This record gives sequence, C-alpha cells and structure tokens, in this order.
Amino acid sequence: MKIVIACDSYKGCMTSRQVATQIEKGIHRLDTSIETVSYVIGDGGEGTVAAFHETCHGIKQPVQTSDAYGKKIMSEYTIIEDGRCAVIEVANIIGLNMHERERRAPFFGSSFGVGTVILDAVAKGCKKIIIGLGGSATNDGGMGLLQSLGARFYDMNHKYLSPQAMNLEKIRYIDLNRLNKLEGIELIAACDVKNHLLGENGATYVFGKQKGFFPNQIKKVDMAMQNYRDQLYRYTHVDIDTFEGGGAAGGIGAVLIGILQAKMMPGIELLMSYSDIEDQIQDCDLVITGEGQSDRQTMYGKVPAGILKVAKKHDKPIICISGALGIGYMDLYELGFVGIYSIADRAMTFQQALENAPEKLELAAYGIMRTIWYFKNHS
Repeated sequence: MKIVIACDSYKGCMTSRQVATQIEKGIHRLDTSIETVSYVIGDGGEGTVAAFHETCHGIKQPVQTSDAYGKKIMSEYTIIEDGRCAVIEVANIIGLNMHERERRAPFFGSSFGVGTVILDAVAKGCKKIIIGLGGSATNDGGMGLLQSLGARFYDMNHKYLSPQAMNLEKIRYIDLNRLNKLEGIELIAACDVKNHLLGENGATYVFGKQKGFFPNQIKKVDMAMQNYRDQLYRYTHVDIDTFEGGGAAGGIGAVLIGILQAKMMPGIELLMSYSDIEDQIQDCDLVITGEGQSDRQTMYGKVPAGILKVAKKHDKPIICISGALGIGYMDLYELGFVGIYSIADRAMTFQQALENAPEKLELAAYGIMRTIWYFKNHS
C-alpha cells in the first residue's frame, strides 16, 4: 500500500514537515511496510518558503528587514531555479503569528519590510520573484511596500506621511517619480484568497478583526482605504479595487497586481507545478491532506482543496486530518473527500491543544489506518 501525505502546516503549532512526520508515525505504528511519500506544502502563507526550499532544493538567504511595526528583524527567503527565482513570504516578515493577539496594533502596521526583501532578491540577481501573501499582520493597502520602492505620501498640507493604516485617510498627494517599478522582474503573487480590496468582502471587513481591529473600527478603516484607492487612481489611472485577490495581505495584493504588474496565482497550484506530487498521487492507493482548521473557507484555494483536485483527477480516495473542524466543514464532503477528521478528542484549552497536537495527530492517523486496514482485510 502506498500513501501520499500532503498537508499544510498547523499554524502556530506544527510545520508542514512536522505534520507529515506525525502522520507517518501513526501509519507505521500499524504497519511499517506501508510506503509513505510526504511533501512539505504551503499555499502562499506561513511555510511557503520552506515548501519551495525543500521541493526545489533552494538556497536559503538571510536578510535584515523590518517587521509589521518597524522593528529590525532577520528574516529569510529561498532562491531556486539556479539563482534566477526568489521565493519570499509576508508571513515571516510582517506575519500575524509573529505577534501575540494582545500586542497586535493594525493601525501602526506597515508592509515596508516586504519591499526590503524584494529589493534584496533583485540585488542578488533574481529575475523572478514569487511572493506568498498569506498571514500578514498589516492592513496598509501595500502603502509601505510602495514606499520601500520609492513612493512618497503626503497630507493636505504636503506633510510627509509614514506608511501605516492610520494614515490612509490623510493621503492627498503621492510622489511616484522615484518609484522602482521592478521593470524586467517577473512578479508572481501566490495566495489563496479572491477578495477585492474594498467593501464587505474586502481586506478590512473580512480579515481586519483577526489583525486587531475592533468591529466598530472596520467601516472607518475601509473608508480610509477607499481614499487611498482614490488617490492612487488620480496618479496612476489604475483602480486597485478591480483585481481579484487584491485584498490579500491587507491590500498588498492590490498594489502588486495593479501597480507592479504581478501575476496572481493560487499558491498550492504554483507549488505543485514545481513538484512531482501529481505523478506520486497517480501511482498511490490513498492521499492524506489536512490543515490547522478545516471549514467552509477550505474550498476556496486552501491546501486540502488543491490536493483534492489532483486526487480526483486520478480517481484516488482522499481524507483530511485537521487540527480542528469549523463552521461549514461538512460542505467539504460534497467536494469529494471520503473522510474529514479532527485530532481533538476531548475538551481542552487552546494552549493544551497546541501542546498535545503532535501526539494527537499520530494517534488519529493510527486510528484511521486501523479502520482502513480492518475493512481492507475483511472485505
């Protein structure tokens, strides 16, 4: 029996590689003769650099940059394709999980550090840059990214504005004369969301709460983002709200696509194009995927949905083992999963769940395989 394991990370708990390892332990606890082939997977969010690094045998590049709140940090990206392509992710530069919930301050967040890393990759000779957009702590519309590339923003009195969400409503003048548009560089934005920048399905309304905005602040922030869109339109004649995926990473997606001419691609599909995973799935008996929490959002470009698409193409059964199951997870059965499981087996605090997750995942995989083994041998 051959099993392909391709899971996303359990955010803040286990990396994609650690998840795969625990599932393999559970499988081999039942039968060591079962062949397992596992992959490090990322969909544009946390773990994207690691996934491309392992899949493509990349070269890690440390880089000094700034986090969401301007603190100097060391981050890293990976260079693949014989030095021609860099893969970076916003999650390890301005990531949400880099800051505890009570310390998040979205009004002060800036995407400036992302631009710093992009420029470092360009300086190292990369002509193609893949930018994973999941998991950002910022909601500045990419204002910081543009400033790191040379743009300047001013208020009605021509006073310089720092690139933060709190200043979006104050923008009246923009100087793009020194903007480095990264001409000659192929930019690919990898993400799993299709939200536009503005409105009730946009960046602020959908993702603002998890970044730290209070419900009574959401409308005002979205209106400030509208002003930012309007002012950019005055100077570029590009409406950055028209792009699907523009709401990714607090609006970074909108400026990457609209101002810097990046191509948007689903992160999981992009990664699989560099991998032999489809060949392995074509030749396997079972596929196992999973993520930190599976819910209705899973069907919109998340890792399990991407792996499911390949499994269905080759008529292979696929199960999903996730840390938790949220609202709407039953809808995933309609997509084609033959089993959807949570590793949570009793009531516990969130901290306990994180601490016990590796063991619970191994035991869950063992239990599922034992069931499969029974029916396989008693049919």
